[in-house]
Amino acid sequence: MPQVVHGGISKDLILGISITCILFAVSVFLPLVSIFSSLLLPLPVLFYRSKLGRGYGIIIPLITVLGISSIIGGIQVGLAYFIGLLVLGFALSEYLEKDLSVEKTVLYTVGTVILTGIVFLIFYNNIYGGDIIANVTKSVTKSYELTLDLYESIGIADDKIQTFSNYQESFIYYTVRIIPALIVSLTLFITWISLLFARPILRNKKLFFPEFGALNLWKAPESLVWAVIICGLMLLLPDKIFKVTGLNGLIVLFIIYFFQGVSIISFYLDKKHYPAFHRLLLYVLCLAFIPQLVAVIIISLGFFDTWLDFRKLNVKETE
Repeated sequence: MPQVVHGGISKDLILGISITCILFAVSVFLPLVSIFSSLLLPLPVLFYRSKLGRGYGIIIPLITVLGISSIIGGIQVGLAYFIGLLVLGFALSEYLEKDLSVEKTVLYTVGTVILTGIVFLIFYNNIYGGDIIANVTKSVTKSYELTLDLYESIGIADDKIQTFSNYQESFIYYTVRIIPALIVSLTLFITWISLLFARPILRNKKLFFPEFGALNLWKAPESLVWAVIICGLMLLLPDKIFKVTGLNGLIVLFIIYFFQGVSIISFYLDKKHYPAFHRLLLYVLCLAFIPQLVAVIIISLGFFDTWLDFRKLNVKETE
């Protein structure tokens, strides 16, 4: 059963609030490093929730939100992203203590974060009014127009700019409507990263972490392939509702197969006894310099592993 350490609560609370507020502030005010700092934001909440328990652990995200919201001038819609990260850390610690399977732990955490985000947006909309979808569409339109201006300023040919301009309406339409899938995929990704980082941290501090086994042996259910096929067929249908549904489904499914692809790579790096630092450096360099190509390769590895069984897991199960 989970073990909670209760020594030095005041010191832990101050330290947890300080670390969380610093990461929060860096994510808000330093855009260049916000991607990396926001990935780390759930970890102090997760750690101190696991160490101090639910009652004391919830103080850290609450005070962080109150402090940062007062600095940036009240509740803003952009705050939903950071609140979601804090909820993610807290919820992940809750589900880790329940000693569930890794799939249920991730699924329940993502569901909790998404539900919290929906409640926040409803609350925000009721207080401040306005149409959220209209505001998002306006923001995407402005970004698209700024991109066209940038292309024109750096000397891209007029015919190419005209082509981009002709597809503006379709691009904005689909971009706005795939935001749900992008949010779910981002939440899945950050939950997965947090889970990987949490295991060595919690075990090093003698805190409870479930025995998930070797995560580089994880694979998605084989039946999930049919979901990919169905979503792909939806893209071929003329109705935009089917296209949007299929596109949202594929985005979420691709992030799942991305995890499986990374598991395959990690499996062979472990097999070759690569040091952890070298593996981390390899991941960072690949994602920093050729992210699109690397992502396609990793997703393909995960998807085709269903039939090719790169790690020979089916052979081991049979034996």
